[in-house]
Amino acid sequence: MVSSLSRRRMLQAIGGSIAIGPWGLNHANASVAKKEEWNSSIKKGLDYAAQTQSRLGHWAGGNGQYPTAMTALAGTAMICSGSTTVQGPFSANVRRATDYLLSKVRGNGLIGDKSDGHYTYGHGFSMLFLSQVFGEEEDEDRREELVEVLSQAVEFSVNAQTPSGGWGYVSAKDGSNFDEGSTTITQVQGLRGCRNAGIPVPKESIEKAKKYIYDCKNADGGISYSSRNRGSSRPAITAASLATLYNAGDYDSKHVPDMMKYARRELHSLNNSGFGHWHYTYLYYSQVIYRQGPDDWNDFRNKLYDRIVGQQNADGSWKDSSVGPIYATACNLIMLQLDRGLLPIYQR
Repeated sequence: MVSSLSRRRMLQAIGGSIAIGPWGLNHANASVAKKEEWNSSIKKGLDYAAQTQSRLGHWAGGNGQYPTAMTALAGTAMICSGSTTVQGPFSANVRRATDYLLSKVRGNGLIGDKSDGHYTYGHGFSMLFLSQVFGEEEDEDRREELVEVLSQAVEFSVNAQTPSGGWGYVSAKDGSNFDEGSTTITQVQGLRGCRNAGIPVPKESIEKAKKYIYDCKNADGGISYSSRNRGSSRPAITAASLATLYNAGDYDSKHVPDMMKYARRELHSLNNSGFGHWHYTYLYYSQVIYRQGPDDWNDFRNKLYDRIVGQQNADGSWKDSSVGPIYATACNLIMLQLDRGLLPIYQR
């Protein structure tokens, strides 16, 4: 893992005059033309995100939906580029996104609005974003504020966990203990980001979440939708579960090989729609394959990036019919910048 000091030096280099430039990536096993094409796509996507951020600092999905989740995801895409709240071409955007999310902190620790029927997504993504921002924040008063906010956010998340070990679209108390895989993954990755940043996270909460994932595993190696609604295996949730288990350091579980075999079979060709959630699916599956190392990653990355770049709109955005362009744009930008390796949560 890159230390805060070494990461800061990397950020300074990226912001300087080195050959790859402020958006460039030194991709291994890729032609010069491909590198230029991918880097151009990243720049266009980041510019689109910067231009569509509201004056209040947030982004939203279609019809103004999910502003907390969309702001955290878009902000994460920007800090993947090397920008922080104080330096880089998108520092002002990262700073406004941070300010917006801090303005959404509630007295009980929730980051978001209880009027949002899926508020745990925004809460989890916000924990992830703010924990990554915290590592590079230089202002002492803001650091203290982030420690308090993230500590309260962790407490809220732990209290929102169901007895089965998962999370639902709302907290356990608000949702009659319903839980499902995709929100569980969002919470665990957010909690892991906080723990990496030095925020205390109860070990038992993570262990319960891991057990929840394993209890939802089917005979084919895939993970089902919910502990209450097992049904068939879901490729998207399986990929996200693997990424989360890796975040939690659980590489050697007896369950992981079966899960990986299922995920490779269903997802490696890039043809699976993920039950209509392609961007969610490959946001996590790309993290899984990236962690396997260059031998697995490079060839898969080349195919993945070519597909992503080929679907980019002229204005730099990507389309997602279910949520909106900023969601697809943020997910694709995070995937396209995995090779940069600047965010601790996404590092090998």
